[in-house]
Amino acid sequence: MSHSKRIWLSGLICAVLLSACSDDDEADNPPAAGDEYQIWASDQSNSVADADGPGTKGSYLWIWNSEDMETQIAGGDDAIPVGCLPADDESVAVPAGPCDLLDVFPQELVEIDANGNPTGQTLADLNGFGRLHGMLADPQDRYVTASIFAPGGGFVGVIDTRTREAISLFRVTGTNVGDGTDVRSVHMSDWTTDGNAILVANLNGKVLERIDATRDAEGKITDIVFNRSASLGVGKGQVVTTSATTFSGNNAFGNPLLGSVGGDYANADFADLTPGGVCKENGCDGTDGALGGRPNNVIICPISSTGGNSYVTLGGGGLIIANTQSTPMSIVGEYGNQSVNGAGCGGIQTGDTVWINAGVSASAAGATQSVFTMYTFNDSDFQDVSNPQNTPAPMLLYKDEGNTATGGNETGVESNDSGQLPDATTRRDSHGMAPTVDGRYVHTVDRIRNVVEVFDSTEFNRTTYDLTSEDGRGNGEGPCLARSITDDAGLPQNDPAPDLVENTPDGKYLLIAFRGPSPVSVNHSAQGSCPGAGVVELTDDGAYGRLVTVLNTRNSVDTSAVSAPGGHAYSGTERSDVHGVISVRMP
Repeated sequence: MSHSKRIWLSGLICAVLLSACSDDDEADNPPAAGDEYQIWASDQSNSVADADGPGTKGSYLWIWNSEDMETQIAGGDDAIPVGCLPADDESVAVPAGPCDLLDVFPQELVEIDANGNPTGQTLADLNGFGRLHGMLADPQDRYVTASIFAPGGGFVGVIDTRTREAISLFRVTGTNVGDGTDVRSVHMSDWTTDGNAILVANLNGKVLERIDATRDAEGKITDIVFNRSASLGVGKGQVVTTSATTFSGNNAFGNPLLGSVGGDYANADFADLTPGGVCKENGCDGTDGALGGRPNNVIICPISSTGGNSYVTLGGGGLIIANTQSTPMSIVGEYGNQSVNGAGCGGIQTGDTVWINAGVSASAAGATQSVFTMYTFNDSDFQDVSNPQNTPAPMLLYKDEGNTATGGNETGVESNDSGQLPDATTRRDSHGMAPTVDGRYVHTVDRIRNVVEVFDSTEFNRTTYDLTSEDGRGNGEGPCLARSITDDAGLPQNDPAPDLVENTPDGKYLLIAFRGPSPVSVNHSAQGSCPGAGVVELTDDGAYGRLVTVLNTRNSVDTSAVSAPGGHAYSGTERSDVHGVISVRMP
């Protein structure tokens, strides 16, 4: 999933594929090849010992400079991560990393309610501040969101990429989902393509939320407000039980955080029905949607488009397309799970085409599922109108013949019990997605089978390469083998377990998150042997690739218990588990 820098990417694609660009597109200024950038990786493991469970307290943020990565690729020294704290020694420009999430967002930060008053709690008093699930950069590469996914937490932060310091932190809305009283979590957050708002997937709370940012002429955020009026509830019988909050105090550099809570939930949309008059989520006091409706609307990923929409993927399948520029955000497209199968979390845009995938469920049910499916939509079909259900129909670009009859898919076997061991499994799990910088090819990883499916965005044909061989086509041993964890002889080696993916600004590489032997999330599909950031060199003009190195991540601080159903019962001490990796251009 490559959400960041979509403004300049869209402009470049417009020029290459459509031979026509508006003045706004031309002003987006895509970076010149050779510009320096950094690689930012999100490690879900705990940054403390004796936590309550995997991914519940703290996390690590890994940052490397591109020139150090190039040195490693050429056979030189391994890239050393940089830190996020002021240097104690004046002779040191930047301390070494990785960065501890608990340092980036100091635990003495004070929670502030919607009226601007302290709640009486600090960040240290609150549960669920851990599991850095992903970071996405704004189109200007000036800031990243930090989606903090520990159960019950519901935190989303903003970090300045130039100084690596926190600038704001929010806690999202709590709702009554499942008869709860304070249900919320942040799975992923994405910037709108102008960089003036953050769209937040409140997964367990079943709310798409919006944080509005004000910038000065240089792109610096000067104000940032959690807009409660913009909220779009997608569950049934929803009631807000706890308001969103923000945090005040100084960051690690002694600078005060920005942020407030505004708007009013009374102006938001928590109604049960869509504009088409059917249940947003099946089982409401109304009629379920057509083609299977939407059985379970936990929000997986909000995929922003240049048309001002968000393509909201759902755990139980189906899709909601929301106009993010209206307040509250409004539904302009609605699909049942037989039309768009469940649990997708890959999404990008090339020209006017939005690409969405489907994969296995993150719940325990996903352990016997096999899903690799790709759809496309024309974003111009959803401009300021509310379309009838399942209209226009998405283009089904690819569906693996081994897909199980799950997530709304009506064909195939009922289950696949082959587990996730690389030499034994026949399961598939489509997940992260990224285009080449010219938009010609779209790469989508298979989290279980260690392959990448590549789709031509003009002719829609498909090629495949692997992440385990030297050349990506089955010849020689790839670099994951040499960088695999070796403290458990039974752990399968050379098992990248790829996850989220993004291109580099110069167009030479793809960066792919590689999971570890102790997967924190989706543990039935994500056990791997070489945790870190995989670097894939693109070949054949972007139609293929080959893994050329892995930027290693390591964590032996975390002592939480691990489990990988269908995989190896790992007995070692490695807990690093990278779920997302992005590139960030440097000024």
